[in-house]
Amino acid sequence: MTGWVDLHLHTKWSDGTVDVAETVRRAKEAGFSCIAITDHDTVSPELTRPRERIAGVEVICGVEIKAEVAGRRAEILGYFLQPRHPALRELFAWMKRARVERMRRMIARCNELLGTDITYEEVVAKSTDSVGRPHLAATLVERGVVDNVQEAFEKYIGNDMPCYVPLPRAKSREVIAAIRAAGGVAALAHPGFLDIPDWDAVLEELKEQGMEALEVFYPYELSTAPVHLGMAELKSLAEAHGLIATGGSDDHGPGSGKEYLGRIRLTYEVVEELAALAPSMA
Repeated sequence: MTGWVDLHLHTKWSDGTVDVAETVRRAKEAGFSCIAITDHDTVSPELTRPRERIAGVEVICGVEIKAEVAGRRAEILGYFLQPRHPALRELFAWMKRARVERMRRMIARCNELLGTDITYEEVVAKSTDSVGRPHLAATLVERGVVDNVQEAFEKYIGNDMPCYVPLPRAKSREVIAAIRAAGGVAALAHPGFLDIPDWDAVLEELKEQGMEALEVFYPYELSTAPVHLGMAELKSLAEAHGLIATGGSDDHGPGSGKEYLGRIRLTYEVVEELAALAPSMA
């Protein structure tokens, strides 16, 4: 197959701004023949199979799941998932409960610090399926506390800011097991952000847990977060440990502040490599 591939895209079903159909339209317009929808801690209800064609674009059913990796907050991507598999449903249900409790605590902190009277119902009304910090940020903008979403994160709800509450995470072994049970292939997301003293040991442990890919290509240059490893170093690590080098833009859609579609372009060979390892594609 010809055309470009992007294996890291978000939609309105987590914290993106548009649905799958619009994401497909944008990807097709940008010259992509294959994309993966990897919403946070949920699988888009618009996706019905591990791989399908929508408006002429191959769409892989994926996910990006928050996980604890080597004692650090991280995320693990899954590709070629059976979207309604019980293993995913069970994990997502646990995570959804954790998200609700975390959001209630963050709202309480905002109200105490800022003198607002924001309600959980007000924030969750801005989400489609999974409530998260972007929805609280939008509420702070609407209330006139900040001028934009970025300011909300920088002043109040970003990591380690006054209203931030960390989200409980499942262990990497549990997340990878759920992805594999659902017929998928697991990849460590944007590992360049992780400060890992011994990458060789961590990658071997993740491989033992069932992980088979590493997200190497990512628009790190657009992030304000510290980057500990560059793409060249990550590519070398992937090769050394026999992991498939994946990548994607982490686009969240127009108006999201993360409109990155087109920044990362992979060739189709990576899709073939992943599909060859996915139980759902056997």
